Amino acid sequence: MGVGVVLRRLVAAVAGIALLAEAAVLVFVHIVLGRTTHNQSMSIAGMDPDVMSKATYAMGAGMGAFLLLCAALLAVAAIRDRAPGRFARVVLVGAAVTHGLLGAIAVGLFGWIVFTALMVMLCLLVLSLMLYAAKGAGGGGDGGAAAPQRGLTPTSP
Repeated sequence: MGVGVVLRRLVAAVAGIALLAEAAVLVFVHIVLGRTTHNQSMSIAGMDPDVMSKATYAMGAGMGAFLLLCAALLAVAAIRDRAPGRFARVVLVGAAVTHGLLGAIAVGLFGWIVFTALMVMLCLLVLSLMLYAAKGAGGGGDGGAAAPQRGLTPTSP
């Protein structure tokens, strides 16, 4: 196994594990927020507290499921050492964009530590996508010869 194969699999596995941890943390935070909203009978602008707490639970479940899907797609890519398919790439790019947007918002609301965590996750997602894209483009790095270049060829003067 070449260095490229090990690197691709390692990055995909680490990104998958990080997404699992992030999913667990986000689900826990949403459970705490939902219970707090329900127990305190909080309402914003006259909204029903039960609706708000259930919506918080649903949002936590939805975000957790999305992150678990991303982790599963990365795990499949790491195990098979194949580039993610079209659907998987769209989902992973969506996760990367979401992490980038949340990082931009989080730096002002929560501070640099949360921003750093989100940017590390963004980097892992983008790196795993780019490593598999490089593999598909002939830059596999697994010991084989590089794909021949097409296009302009040098001519003698």
